[in-house]
Amino acid sequence: MAPEAVLSLKGVSYTYPGSEFPALSQIDLNIRRGEIVLVTGPAGAGKTTLCLAASGILYHDYGGTLKGSIAILGKDIRDYPGMAGIGREVGVVFDDAEAQLIFSTVEEEVASGLENLGLSRDEMYRRFHTVMEATGISDLADRAPHTLSGGQKQRVAIAATLALGTGILILDEPTAELDAAATATITDLLLRLSEEGVTVLIVEQKLNDLARIAGRTILIEGGAVVKKRITKTVLGRPGDSFRPPVPSQESVTTPIISIRGLTHHYEGVAALKGVDLEITSGEIVAIIGENGSGKTTLIKHLNGLLRPTEGSVLVDGLDATSAPTAELARHVGLVFQNPDTMLFAETVGDEVAFGLENIDPGRLCAEKVDAALQEVGLLHRKAVYPRALSRGERQRLAVACVIAMKPRVIALDEPTTGLDAQESAEIMETLGRLRRDGHTIIMVSHDMHLVEDCADRIVEMKDGRIVPGKRTPEEGPCPRSCSMSPGRASFTASTRSPN
Repeated sequence: MAPEAVLSLKGVSYTYPGSEFPALSQIDLNIRRGEIVLVTGPAGAGKTTLCLAASGILYHDYGGTLKGSIAILGKDIRDYPGMAGIGREVGVVFDDAEAQLIFSTVEEEVASGLENLGLSRDEMYRRFHTVMEATGISDLADRAPHTLSGGQKQRVAIAATLALGTGILILDEPTAELDAAATATITDLLLRLSEEGVTVLIVEQKLNDLARIAGRTILIEGGAVVKKRITKTVLGRPGDSFRPPVPSQESVTTPIISIRGLTHHYEGVAALKGVDLEITSGEIVAIIGENGSGKTTLIKHLNGLLRPTEGSVLVDGLDATSAPTAELARHVGLVFQNPDTMLFAETVGDEVAFGLENIDPGRLCAEKVDAALQEVGLLHRKAVYPRALSRGERQRLAVACVIAMKPRVIALDEPTTGLDAQESAEIMETLGRLRRDGHTIIMVSHDMHLVEDCADRIVEMKDGRIVPGKRTPEEGPCPRSCSMSPGRASFTASTRSPN
């Protein structure tokens, strides 16, 4: 006799408030105790909605139209007294880790939930330190969450959820912003929890990392579970379609960014330690490195969001250490790691128009808005509320907000995080066209397939410094995965995945 399901969905369909079409359609899913189920599928397929449904959040917090039944530990979600009751049984990590972090230190984030469980002081202490060590964040205990990298924030959100000790975990893209080492740490941790009887439902695009621990992998398309072989056509790496046009020889000889001795401290913690970097006009440069190595901190100095503790930053002839942020925005556009931090208007069109109005008040051109949305394939969504878009669409909207202002330098922090293969390809094709039109592209990424296929040059960071070592044309041809011809680009010593 098969073990009873601890999480069960029967004939579940759901339509969001104000929406005409269902986001989920006739979902049947039973998950047993200790089982790890991996859910994947293209962007907008309904994966996040499935997490919200299974956790009871749709019914208790969203409204809308929910059909079918959802049971947790044999009890219908409608019979739980709100999310407080369900929260004792189910821990949820959302795809936006930053939204879950509300306290002033990492220690408070992880310890806060423990204080409401009625545990002894000794048990609280043991569980706190076990979770901190297991997720690799013990050294971050005294740090303020807002000073952390995206990957570090994600690990803190996972730790805070694991500390609650729930028997069911629902994780939406839990490793999307993690480097290879951190992904392996979390994957191994989930496997150990499963062996101890914890049930895990995971939404992810990183199939290679998580399929090895999953008992089942489920594919969702159009809000429904489909029986289809999961191939790279559905989710994988498009390969050659990523490769951007090669810049002209003239464009790779003119420096547009010059950084010397750049040092930056967050509340006494050195995030950058004497960084020297020069980028020439028309390059696509990828910045790689482990979570917390200083990648995001570095690119935030290009448009004045951060100012150096020491050192100099010159961008397109401007001194970025002192030039007004509004002036720098005309020259450097930054797309954040989490697109939701950039979106606040009522419609997609208004989001794009906001930036244009800021840099050129009173001269807003509707054609510019439409052109930017057309570039990223969102013109047909112009009147839609931005939060109603899929994660991939919100990422493309953030890119549109930047490219509409036509800055010479476009910097993107993890531009394909949480995107499926098709949307990743669309983002990279857009960047390729922008480079062809004379823009310089800088992207922070953990996706080594992506950077090896797309970047002219790879810069590796570690502990706030650039890893030394260059591959020059005289040393031989580029690596096989390089999209440039021999002698065109220089590489740092490491052009392979940290794996």
